[in-house]
Amino acid sequence: MQSDVSRLLRETADTLRAVSDSDYSVSVEHALNVLEEAFRAGRSLFAFGNGGSSADAQHLCAELVGRFLLERRALPAIALTTNQALLTAWSNDYQFDDIFARQLEGLGRPGDVAWGISTSGNSANVVNGLRRARELGLRTIGLTGSGGGRLAEHCDVLMAVPLRQTPRIQEVHLVTFHAICGALEQRLFGAGSVA
Repeated sequence: MQSDVSRLLRETADTLRAVSDSDYSVSVEHALNVLEEAFRAGRSLFAFGNGGSSADAQHLCAELVGRFLLERRALPAIALTTNQALLTAWSNDYQFDDIFARQLEGLGRPGDVAWGISTSGNSANVVNGLRRARELGLRTIGLTGSGGGRLAEHCDVLMAVPLRQTPRIQEVHLVTFHAICGALEQRLFGAGSVA
C-alpha cells in the first residue's frame, strides 16, 4: 500500500515540475492579470464547471470571498454551481446545457470575469456559458486539459494543462487556482498595496 501511495505522490510531483516548465505558467500569469484588473475595478468573478470542476469552482470562490492566507476584505466571487433550486428547475424545464449561460445573463455585467472549468474542454454547459459571457461583455477564462477542446475559442485566457489524464489535470487545476489566489492576495492586499 505504501509503495502505491509513494508512487502516486512522486507522479504528482513529477507532473507539477513538468507543467511548471511549460508555457502553461504564462497563461496562468495572464489569468492572474485579468482577475487583478477586474477586482481593482470593482468587478465580479463567476466560476463554474461540472462534477469535480464544480467543486473546484466552489473552492476557488470560497478562497476569494473568505481568505486564502491574508486577513483582508472579501473579493466578489460567485460559484454558479451552488443554487440547487435553479440548477434543477432550469435543467428540468429547459436544458442543462444553458444553466451557466442563463445565470450569467442575470448576474454578469460588462467587465466581470467568467471562469469556466472543464478537464476535457468540451462540457456543453461550460462552453455555452463562456460563449454567452463573451456576448455580454465579460472577460473569459478557461481552465482545461490538453488543447482546451471546444472551450478554447471562447476564452480570452486559456489555461490548458498539457496533460490528458483527468486525475493529473485536476491536481494541476487545484495548484493553479491556489497559486492565483495567493498571488492575488499579495498584489491586492500585501505590503505596499493600495486596494
